[in-house]
Amino acid sequence: MKKKDKHEEIHAPLQNNKKRQEEKYTPHCKTLMSVDSSFGKLPDHLLIEIFIRVPVSEWAQISCVKKQWANLFRGECLWQAALATTYPLANQAKRWPGPIPRGLSKRRFAALYVSKHIFSLDGEIDEIVGHTYLFLKEQLELSTMPPSSSILHGTIIDQFIACGKSRDMAHDLASQIWLAVLDNLEENEHTFQILKRLAQEGDCFVLVVENMDDTVGEITCHPLLIHSHSADYYDVLACAKTKFQPIPSIWLGY
Repeated sequence: MKKKDKHEEIHAPLQNNKKRQEEKYTPHCKTLMSVDSSFGKLPDHLLIEIFIRVPVSEWAQISCVKKQWANLFRGECLWQAALATTYPLANQAKRWPGPIPRGLSKRRFAALYVSKHIFSLDGEIDEIVGHTYLFLKEQLELSTMPPSSSILHGTIIDQFIACGKSRDMAHDLASQIWLAVLDNLEENEHTFQILKRLAQEGDCFVLVVENMDDTVGEITCHPLLIHSHSADYYDVLACAKTKFQPIPSIWLGY
């Protein structure tokens, strides 16, 4: 049996680690890595034209391959090109009034992506819907003490009305955004506490469920239940979501 020399023993773990790292990359990313020497000679504007034609789901991996590529994804030029290529009508959109800003190209691309892939509004892509979703999600996930749901809800309603939406449409969109955000929050202790707080802001919540015998029953979720140690994440999520179900406009007094 051939004895390994010291050089092989030292570099074997490094080679194995490199192999494991490469296995994580998708085929598109591996192709780009395999021609790295050629790519290194390309100017940034050509790299951008290549990257924006790769599926969006692989951009995070591509940005981790080289520092130069990571800098491109941090810059504005790549996102301007991606915006113009993927959403060509976006450059014709005018800035809107209201409390939720439009932001730079990266933010706009993310908002349009959310509008297209999370909300299906009669086939139309409404950029302000995506911006409002991102605004609410960040308020709940990143703030240690987010504003009350009534303040956030009022901000969303005001934004849609400022953009020319009817009151009915504003309330309907606000409900859709709340439900989508609550469904897509990261499941952790911070989110659990936020959901408990949302549920406790109401007097009680009624969940309509179908029993095994096809009869309809009601489960009333009182704030005391939310304080219980037996309440799990999905119990609290269900109670919080009932607060933001669409309400007929006639119930709102107009």
